[in-house]
Amino acid sequence: MKTIKIGLIGAGDNTRKRHIPGFKAKENIELLAVANRSMDSSKKIAAEFGVREVATSWKHIIDNPDIDAVCIGTWPYMHCPITIAALKNNKHVLCEARMALNSNEARKMLDISRENPHLVAQIVPAPHTLSLDQTINELIGSGFVGDLISMDGRINSGSDFPLPNSPPHWRHNKDLSGNNIMNMGIWYEAIMRWLGDMTDVFALGKTTISHRIDERNRRIPMPIPDHIDILGNFAQGGQMRLTVSNVIGLSPTEVDLFIFGTKGTLRVVQTKDTEIELFAGDKKATQLEPVNIEPEKKGKWRVEEEFINAIRGLEEITHTDFTTASKYMEWTDAVTISMQTRKLVPLPLSNGMR
Repeated sequence: MKTIKIGLIGAGDNTRKRHIPGFKAKENIELLAVANRSMDSSKKIAAEFGVREVATSWKHIIDNPDIDAVCIGTWPYMHCPITIAALKNNKHVLCEARMALNSNEARKMLDISRENPHLVAQIVPAPHTLSLDQTINELIGSGFVGDLISMDGRINSGSDFPLPNSPPHWRHNKDLSGNNIMNMGIWYEAIMRWLGDMTDVFALGKTTISHRIDERNRRIPMPIPDHIDILGNFAQGGQMRLTVSNVIGLSPTEVDLFIFGTKGTLRVVQTKDTEIELFAGDKKATQLEPVNIEPEKKGKWRVEEEFINAIRGLEEITHTDFTTASKYMEWTDAVTISMQTRKLVPLPLSNGMR
């Protein structure tokens, strides 16, 4: 079996905790080179994980003819140029989520991947509901829910009362993180797995914390909303009402999604102290009951395994292919456009955002 040689471009938390261990668990994989934001951090990663070479620039990894694939773990503003360069240089790509700054960049990434169908192109998937997805789809597919009426939900993982003097995160910088505000894009990706695409979006956003204090004690304006309310329609019929927030205090749940149908109801819920759970009930029920999911039906994180298997021709990418990721990037752009214009925005977008 041919050894697949991988270059690491960016080595943040997810790369260190998930991707590197995931690659090292596979046979005939070599972590050949790493390029992080500084030489010191690159050398540290190389020493800790046994990476053979330290590159002075991500471009050196792209240009290295011995490298077969790259794992991109940079901030989103670099995802598009690195992905395009890698695919043009005949390298398979595993790119961290969020896919890009906006849907225009995502479309460029998708186009170049389609021009190189012999190369694997994968975006790190939304992981939160992997253990539930198969069971939710089976319940919906069997007719348990009936016709969709509405999906109502609130996502406020890590949320708390506003803390105005808290330091800014890179996610608060639109130039680095783009239009995928908070974690709404990956949650839309999960929702698409169950209910399909949406046909339009209307959104209102609020910036509760107008300024934050950086490490140099400067007062930095916050242009990105920290609370968003989103409405819209699904192509299959049915509506959505979703709140995504970082400033809700004392909420009893961090994730709380209801799928209301003409015959039954599903609830996906998680608190600070519990793992994500699925509840269900039909017309005969008096309350929602927990769904016991058999172990073999619980999906799990297998991103690196799927990537390597796809390179070896053993399976197709499902979590997540560039087409699906482009759809959630279009959706996040539509949310942003709606907040700016106070108008309903149809999907798919005829023109993306810059």
